[in-house]
Amino acid sequence: MEKWGNSKAMLSPITSYAQMMLSLNQMGGIGSGQLSFSIASPSNPMRSDQTRPTLSHQACSQCQGRQGHKQFYSKITEASWFEWNPKLVAALVALLDKQGQHNEAEVLISETISKLGSRERELALFHCQLVESHSKLSSKHGFDSSYSYLYQLLHNSSSVYVKNRAFESMISGLCEMDRPREADNLIEEMRVKGLKPSVFEFRSVVYGYGRLGLFEDMLKVVEQMENPGIAIDTICSNMVLSSYGAHSELAAMLVWLRKMKSLSLPFSIRTYNSVLNSCLTIMAMLQEPKDFPCSIEELNGVLNGDEALLVKELVESTVLDEVMVWEPLEAKLDLHGMHLGSAYLILLEWFEAMRCRFNSGKDVIPAEVVVICGSGKHSSVRGESPVKGLVKQMMLRMESPMRIDRKNVGCFVAKGRAVKDWLC
Repeated sequence: MEKWGNSKAMLSPITSYAQMMLSLNQMGGIGSGQLSFSIASPSNPMRSDQTRPTLSHQACSQCQGRQGHKQFYSKITEASWFEWNPKLVAALVALLDKQGQHNEAEVLISETISKLGSRERELALFHCQLVESHSKLSSKHGFDSSYSYLYQLLHNSSSVYVKNRAFESMISGLCEMDRPREADNLIEEMRVKGLKPSVFEFRSVVYGYGRLGLFEDMLKVVEQMENPGIAIDTICSNMVLSSYGAHSELAAMLVWLRKMKSLSLPFSIRTYNSVLNSCLTIMAMLQEPKDFPCSIEELNGVLNGDEALLVKELVESTVLDEVMVWEPLEAKLDLHGMHLGSAYLILLEWFEAMRCRFNSGKDVIPAEVVVICGSGKHSSVRGESPVKGLVKQMMLRMESPMRIDRKNVGCFVAKGRAVKDWLC
């Protein structure tokens, strides 16, 4: 599923803990010296003089071996700010089950059910969270167990909310577990029960089939979406494109891009990412920073067949207009959210667009030109931004006046007039 958010609000300790718990699965448990941190009191996290509950090195050293996750959770619950949350318990249960610690997982489930008592909605949500957590870890044992319980709960409930929420989690979970046919059957079961499947359920099944290369089934579900009046949107289209791309079906991607245009569906950054990640010629060129083309014209000269046609469709879209700003004080290009191929093509488009604006004489020359590429905080190797490296190479090769901003290392800056002289 595609999820976006621009909130810059500080994460709560609970949210931070949830992220830590999920990362522990990749760490394989906590060993001595692997983790040592302080957790700021949520009342005023910015104050350094405030007493802060700390998970010490010694405490972390105790969280070793097969009991690591549960002992870590126990330590966290002792913090003054800790507030019990069934969603966190569900995440931990999934981690324990994935490691084969079924008894420990069952104990936590029993404790949670006891705490929730007879509150049907809260119990249903907890089991929805269990299904979702197990599916994200591809844990068949835990998923099947939680799924069976939730399915039974659904049939025993008279609440429309509980039924809808349960179907949503089961359909999403089955697709995560690469079982889209079962999820597809659940959509039909929803209809039989008088429930209306939402766009979320349809998208889950579309992508579930698509990931496995079952394109006929994928397109049948897309058609089903149109029948009950659920419009195909950019998000769903990007899932279709991503599915085709994962199986190198470039011709099918081209057909779908043209369908999007005929339906007046706007392309997005995700559209660029899905398409260009599948263009092997471009991705191979970007591995050799000293050789890739530095203009749209040069790029068109080395692309052939479907790749050339795909790039043509992208360049004719309005995505560039959405990520660039032109104002008297500043002209800005924001590359956030773009994969390497997308950032490369957008930069080439931007150079041409800037040159046209400067040559037209209709626009005021901005005081400053900025390219925002980020500093690598979210890259797979922290602190190393592939996009920033690409921008740097392009600026050097093209002898651009733009340099890394001393105040913000995630940006390249230059005076507007210097950029005009360079491009024109």
